[in-house]
Amino acid sequence: MTLDPEVCYKAVSARDRRFDGWFFVGVSSTGIYCRPVCNVRTPRFENCAFYGSAAAAEKAGYRPCLKCRPELAPGGARFDASRELADAAAAMIDEGFLNRAGLPALAARIGITERHLRRIFADEFGVSPVEYAQTQRLLLAKRLLTDTALPVTEIALASGFGSVRRFNGLFKTRYGFAPSRLRLNARHAALPDADLVFQLAYRPPFAWHALLDFLGDRAIEGVELREGDVYTRALSIERQDGHTVAGWCRVTLLPDRHALQVTLPPVLAGSVPQVLGKLRHLFDLGARPDVIDAHLGPLATATPGLRVPGAIDGFEMAVRAVVGQQITVKGARRLLGRLALHFGTPLPVPVQGLTHTFPSAAQLLAVPPEALGEAGIIRSRIAAIHGVAQAIVDAHLRLDPLAPLEATVKALLAIKGIGPWTAQYIAMRALGSPDAIPVDDLVLRQALGVADGRAVAARATRWAPWRAYAALHIWRAAAQGPAGQPVETLQEVGT
Repeated sequence: MTLDPEVCYKAVSARDRRFDGWFFVGVSSTGIYCRPVCNVRTPRFENCAFYGSAAAAEKAGYRPCLKCRPELAPGGARFDASRELADAAAAMIDEGFLNRAGLPALAARIGITERHLRRIFADEFGVSPVEYAQTQRLLLAKRLLTDTALPVTEIALASGFGSVRRFNGLFKTRYGFAPSRLRLNARHAALPDADLVFQLAYRPPFAWHALLDFLGDRAIEGVELREGDVYTRALSIERQDGHTVAGWCRVTLLPDRHALQVTLPPVLAGSVPQVLGKLRHLFDLGARPDVIDAHLGPLATATPGLRVPGAIDGFEMAVRAVVGQQITVKGARRLLGRLALHFGTPLPVPVQGLTHTFPSAAQLLAVPPEALGEAGIIRSRIAAIHGVAQAIVDAHLRLDPLAPLEATVKALLAIKGIGPWTAQYIAMRALGSPDAIPVDDLVLRQALGVADGRAVAARATRWAPWRAYAALHIWRAAAQGPAGQPVETLQEVGT
């Protein structure tokens, strides 16, 4: 990635949050690298070097700033196709993929050769995938040392290091001091078994309450809960040893810091990268609202910073879409709650109304059709749920942000009981595709004043490649009714 030093320096001087996470600045006079938003005195231009990743800055010999904390910077948004494969690999490394598998497996996972992966990764980030992974492990360890009271041994293992000796050695070599220094400087008084608290940064504006409205309206009883400004849900994570661990997460907004605060129980300490990765996807934290809102124009005026809600689990999202076909949101919530209660995994300790995780593909595939029928699921939807579950278990279908859009939609449409609307809705949320749009949606047709999906697709062309965001704006305006943006205005926007 080519960085213009003069442009980067202007962003640093202005502490422009729109550039937070897009590059880091190394200061030769201090040997420290910072985020563009660091509130220390702006260094002189001739002392600055700019890097596209924290790993590149560390490879150049810089240490992370203890004030702005580069590990808290938001990730880059993947709207540039030239970065897509490298960003996909980086996202998987961020979630700990190389802690449990090697580089050949990572290359195979994103569908390219290992040699090609090394080349594109070096072009985009200035380092090899392994060097990038080492930096991410160290930054996660730095975060755990600063923000939690976990023992150092547990921190080393949770960060992906095979041994405490290896962790201590690399930390001291890279940063110039022992990990214990951060523990001494930490401003917390947490007990070793206290909840873990993290921050996930975002680029403002962020329509937090609009996102909570969407998630709260669709919250599955026993699995999710929205109370005021707080979102809580149960989740299960597959560990490196192949076993799954059930836990929960609680998320709230820190507007002054442009971040979400995430609280996790100690049982998820070994799964922090995976959990934070899932939450970044759920809350669409990689979005560039300045770019998206400017492209959508008047459509985005009422709710700037609107995000497309993602998914904690792709299979769960597929079941939501299938169950929700042609019934009310309230009715779908009721049926999904029954599935979780009867076939999900109970939480070891229920938390604030959360009792179960949503069943996995393997769990629902093992449920006889008659049992699903007794839970209220009709025959055609049982077949669709089992079809999706079988495809996922057989590894013929992936429902995650790295899955290819066209191939995945085609595979979904081949499953009996899944039509274009369902496939596109799954693509919007499970795959996080910014341009997916269910053109046959009734609300979209009514809002745009057209008769069929083909006409919706024609009207929505102007919003590409952000048509998923356009759909969310239209749905929100329609749900608000007279109090929101009137449908007549939306018809004018769409013509």
